[in-house]
Amino acid sequence: MKIVVLVKEVPDTYGDRKLNLETGLADRDASEKVIDEIGERALELALSYADAHEGTDVAVLSLAPEGATATIRKALAMGAGSATHICDEALRGADLGLTAETLAAAIRRGGFDLVITGNLSTDGSGGMIPAMLAELLEVPHATGLTAVEISDGAVSGTRPVDAGVQQVSAPLPAVISITEALPGPRFPNFKGIMAAKKKPLEVLTLADLGVAAEDPDAARSIMLSVAEKPPRAAGVKLVDDGDAGEKLAAFLIENRLA
Repeated sequence: MKIVVLVKEVPDTYGDRKLNLETGLADRDASEKVIDEIGERALELALSYADAHEGTDVAVLSLAPEGATATIRKALAMGAGSATHICDEALRGADLGLTAETLAAAIRRGGFDLVITGNLSTDGSGGMIPAMLAELLEVPHATGLTAVEISDGAVSGTRPVDAGVQQVSAPLPAVISITEALPGPRFPNFKGIMAAKKKPLEVLTLADLGVAAEDPDAARSIMLSVAEKPPRAAGVKLVDDGDAGEKLAAFLIENRLA
């Protein structure tokens, strides 16, 4: 079985996260860059299955700017067998449509039985890539899973719904996304770190994948304007002189909160 895991380099959530006010894009140099934790959990799911099933091929795929090699190699150090890094200047600021189209082309190129992704990245927070990939790859998908079971010909799991818990399943090949309810990632050991230096890491461009960034038939979006969030203003203090209730009601009505 071949499992493809999507990992993403994101600004560390414990550091500063800022927008570049000129481009409208995330300022990725404002803090340390790391693999998104939800991507690490997706990789842990694939590696745990591979540990118990000999012959399983776990490959990681990342669409990231130039310089993300060290971040991607961490996934190899954790235990993935190979990695693909899609890097192209034309992907700078890519919207969800172009991102999904590019990832799908790379997945199709390398072949797959199962694609595992996180449900939501900590930078873009789009949450649509798993379903878009399944549509482009023409395979079933199961998203937002809190538990996963992989077998030879199918994948199943559970996800929360308004009425409780829903059991879902899909035949392979398929795309799934997982939530933070899945186990946390393993730490790379020294042996894994050294082995990662020799594992294959392929770098691809849009031309390699046959994807046109300016395809007129595909939806593309651009940032028209961006502004920094204004500093938080001082709050309104109400002094109770016997009419605090009336003042509070007037404040709520004035600010359309009531």
